[in-house]
Amino acid sequence: MILSVGEILADMIGEQTDEGMIYRSFCGGAPFNFAVAAKRAGATVGFVGKVGNDPVGKFLIREAGKYGLDSLYIDTDEERNTTLAFVTLDNGERDFAFFRHDTADYHIDVSKIDFDNPKLSTLHVGSLMLSEPDGQMVAGELLIEAHKRGIRISFDMNFRMDLYADFEEAKQAYLPYVEYADILKFSEDELYAYTGTEDIEEAARAVYKKDRLLVVTMGSAGSMYFWNDEAALVPTVAVRPVDTTGAGDAFFGTLVGLLDGKEYTVSLIESAMRKANKAGALATQFKGAIKL
Repeated sequence: MILSVGEILADMIGEQTDEGMIYRSFCGGAPFNFAVAAKRAGATVGFVGKVGNDPVGKFLIREAGKYGLDSLYIDTDEERNTTLAFVTLDNGERDFAFFRHDTADYHIDVSKIDFDNPKLSTLHVGSLMLSEPDGQMVAGELLIEAHKRGIRISFDMNFRMDLYADFEEAKQAYLPYVEYADILKFSEDELYAYTGTEDIEEAARAVYKKDRLLVVTMGSAGSMYFWNDEAALVPTVAVRPVDTTGAGDAFFGTLVGLLDGKEYTVSLIESAMRKANKAGALATQFKGAIKL
């Protein structure tokens, strides 16, 4: 079983009209998108998150229940609002601006999570919470509890530089998760920024550790994996994107869902990567991160 913990939020996707910018609300948040993709890949998946007791939070709870996750716990915060992400599109490429000042998403009660569930094999930790001290405490508890039980840890870098004072502050927040993750995802740009080199082999070696599966998404070129002494570029399918929101989540959730509970082999990894590439590409063909 995969348990994904982190933000569920409203992606407010804007469209310019003669009357001004009109925004439509979509269910989103990287860890929730990841959970949906992993479930659609055939895994048993649960999600834990938190929203405010407001119209957007109620909308997200209703929507989240439609995606058929095996367990779903979305707590309601009586004091804080639901997190919003305002998204504008330019030829399908997205630009984010978060409405997030002491909002609900990172105030998760870790004590309510059953880490002793014998079916729990993989914990996926959302990275957005790392931009806040309270969120760092939550993520740290998750990491400790999973690591001491031998639960596989999945982590997507998913840099949000607008939420940090500078790059070094962001890097320090991410360091423990880069260190302990068993399955680690970067985009190509994130990997180069994090390691300070634009040679992908050298950059991969900088974050390498034994038995870790490192995957790097490379846009239209596909994705690469690095696992022990094995590495390869896996091509993707060609598409014309409508909206790239959630494409990386679809890729990574599909990959982890296909690998969950299995012993890694080159053929298994490459098969999962091909399917994950396709899932990521298809996620760009509609507005919003996920689709019923």
